[in-house]
Amino acid sequence: MDLTSYAELAVRLVNEGGHPELAAVFDAAERGSEQEVVELLNALLRIRPIFPEISGHDGLGWHLHLSDDGGSDGAAEAHVKAVMGLAVMVTEFGIGRLGRCQDQSCRKAFLDTSSNRSRRYCSERCSSRANVAAYRARRRQGA
Repeated sequence: MDLTSYAELAVRLVNEGGHPELAAVFDAAERGSEQEVVELLNALLRIRPIFPEISGHDGLGWHLHLSDDGGSDGAAEAHVKAVMGLAVMVTEFGIGRLGRCQDQSCRKAFLDTSSNRSRRYCSERCSSRANVAAYRARRRQGA
């Protein structure tokens, strides 16, 4: 079981849209509201309890799977994994690792895996676009 990939799944679900309850966790983290992040995640964990199961298939050996009560579809299972991934990320690394792109036209969610928690953009592309825009704005002011 790779809980980091489950947290990355949460990022993907938020960025694809249609998961406002997961997006709210990233928004609360961006505001620095640790208590709100914890309350939101706890509420999500209560709504759809998570059941870890040991599984062995496809030649992978024994490993853990996370699921809900076992009667849900693939989308519900993905949601369960995403919530658990975020819960582990927050408890192990803090809310400072959950971010929103600072490019106001983007605002995608991301996981800050930098060593000093300094990531501000979802991608190099957004970072470059923002830096070029800031450079051009400075040039216009100086001209």
